[in-house]
Amino acid sequence: MAVKSLKVRATGSVANVSCGFDCIGYAIAKPVDTVTIKTKDSPGVHITLSGSKADTIPPAAKYNTAGKAILSLLNSLDIDQGFNVHIEKGIPPGSGLGSSAASAAAAVVGVNELLGNPLKLEELLVHGMAGEAVSSGGFHADNIAPALFGGIILIRSYDPLDILQLPVPENLFSTVVLPDFVINTRDARNMLPNRVPLKSAVEQAGNLAGFILGLHEDDFDLLGRSMVDVFAEPIRAELIPGYHIVQKVAMDTGAIGCGISGSGPALFALSDSEEMAKKVGSAMVGDFKKNKLNSIAYSSSIHIKSPEIID
Repeated sequence: MAVKSLKVRATGSVANVSCGFDCIGYAIAKPVDTVTIKTKDSPGVHITLSGSKADTIPPAAKYNTAGKAILSLLNSLDIDQGFNVHIEKGIPPGSGLGSSAASAAAAVVGVNELLGNPLKLEELLVHGMAGEAVSSGGFHADNIAPALFGGIILIRSYDPLDILQLPVPENLFSTVVLPDFVINTRDARNMLPNRVPLKSAVEQAGNLAGFILGLHEDDFDLLGRSMVDVFAEPIRAELIPGYHIVQKVAMDTGAIGCGISGSGPALFALSDSEEMAKKVGSAMVGDFKKNKLNSIAYSSSIHIKSPEIID
């Protein structure tokens, strides 16, 4: 059988977006992961890796987010086709920018294409989630859904799974700032309590509703007022040196809102123009430097495309 191959690029994502723990996420234009997939005659999925912190990622398929996602897809179709997969990491693992989700999204899109697209994009989500669970220790879709569908995503329900696309205001821009250290996603999730006080649940629900309405109404003032997290941020902020000061710098510079991306250490901010998004990023990088932390900023509009087959 002739070897078939392709290359897929998938973007990072911001999860939680302050008020939407495990239920809101959006895609960013950069950084990206690139996954090259080739068919092989023998069954099984063989993984190789290169790029940012690639040596920290397990290559065994069942312990690798992309590999596990592929195995889940093949099992659902009862297919024993083998694949060689090379993952070029542009998104560092443990960054809070959906590194594992990007690899899983690119992998399932690419394998599905090589198999003749037996599954719709929506049907790939559960297999991407299976891959994500290897890294995070739980089934959540607020990174993998934006990585697969693009835009801003609401996970209304996990059982049954119900994914909704939210409107993306034309002049809404994102900044993500990645300081040079790692937070393990599984450890960051284990820090969080299993229960929250009723008062906190009511406050978070109000903020989530306000955020969604702000997107529908292009009301950036409402967006900003709603971007408050009373669940995860108060606990996870302790893991990021100078977090509250950097957050204040972002807001003082002109950001609509600012918070922790996923489990961190990356921070995100939303702004009302590309120019402001870049200014906010520069200010945040400068303040991290005061804490002797190197960081890098990425500014862009919200990425609205699915993973791209580039070769």
